[in-house]
Amino acid sequence: MFARQILFVAAAVFSLSSCDGLAVDTARPESAAEFPKPDRPVSAVVSNQFSNEDARDERGEAQQVMDLANIAAGMTVADIGAGEGYYTVRLAERVGTDGRVLAQDIDRDALDRLGTRVERERLQNISIKLGEADDPNLPVDSFDRIFLVHMYHEVTEPYAFLWRMWPAMAEGGQIIVVDVDRPTNSHGIPPALLFCEFEAVGFKLVEFVERPDLKSYFARFERGEERSEPKNIEACSNG
Repeated sequence: MFARQILFVAAAVFSLSSCDGLAVDTARPESAAEFPKPDRPVSAVVSNQFSNEDARDERGEAQQVMDLANIAAGMTVADIGAGEGYYTVRLAERVGTDGRVLAQDIDRDALDRLGTRVERERLQNISIKLGEADDPNLPVDSFDRIFLVHMYHEVTEPYAFLWRMWPAMAEGGQIIVVDVDRPTNSHGIPPALLFCEFEAVGFKLVEFVERPDLKSYFARFERGEERSEPKNIEACSNG
């Protein structure tokens, strides 16, 4: 289903990583011009390299999130903002040889390192792809789950990004968001703003769980009855 290669396309700044930095302003891509400009700042990304995978495993982060998302053998999953693959490799183990994982990011250096890891660990069910700030570049009708873990607050064009993600979901597919309840320029996103941006595109919230043990919240979205036309999308207030 997926080409085992990295497609080099235009990139902007967001990833799954642990993040540091102040809010940044970036020029909008021309391909996002038909969508409203988001009314929120975006956190800068300084590094997308995790050095604490063992610590995250000690608190059972990935296992708990995968359990909440009902990840099972044979599923096809996209890990958006994959960085160096903390969730990617664990998803690959969970879905097994009959499942598939597509790791996507817009940092090609991180994906190069992830590619090396995939080869070293001989993970045959992982594909890697470079995305864009306003388009995850996912194949149509493909994914049972799309993971956005600690990265959605760094998406600079959320309406275009979510709108173009819609066709990639398989029937009954879901988007899983894990993030933190704090301002978007402080490496999180308030749940109300998250819900509003998804609903503006046509998605519906089906589950929301606060997880203090993971220092995060878990949100699950599905497609609603129809996807909004770009001209009809109204930017959500960050006030």
